[in-house]
Amino acid sequence: MGRVLVATASVHTTAAACDYLEDRLGSGDTVVVLTVEDGSVAGRDAGDAANVARTRLLEPAVETRTRDGDPAAAIQQVADEAGVDEIVVGQTRGDPDTAGTAPGSTVRTLLAGTAYPVVVLPV
Repeated sequence: MGRVLVATASVHTTAAACDYLEDRLGSGDTVVVLTVEDGSVAGRDAGDAANVARTRLLEPAVETRTRDGDPAAAIQQVADEAGVDEIVVGQTRGDPDTAGTAPGSTVRTLLAGTAYPVVVLPV
């Protein structure tokens, strides 16, 4: 699979991404976990979300990155920097209670404007 960017703001999103990636990754692959602090996500929540990937994904290398600001712009920037093959995001707008609703603005922006394949996971 290569290099995958998992953009996450919650442990729920990271767990869903790990479930999705578990059988798709091998020892030569890399997962870049990105958390973006935009005022709506507490620093501790972001750290916990990144730790889930380190715990769950044992085969591939796991890198973690944190950015501040607009989530869609940060995801695009890190995808470019890391040279990823795919972006994986959750559809929850940062709140597990909204799962199943239409994707939020970050997901819509990525789907409309990135050159990378984007996988949107139900959380």
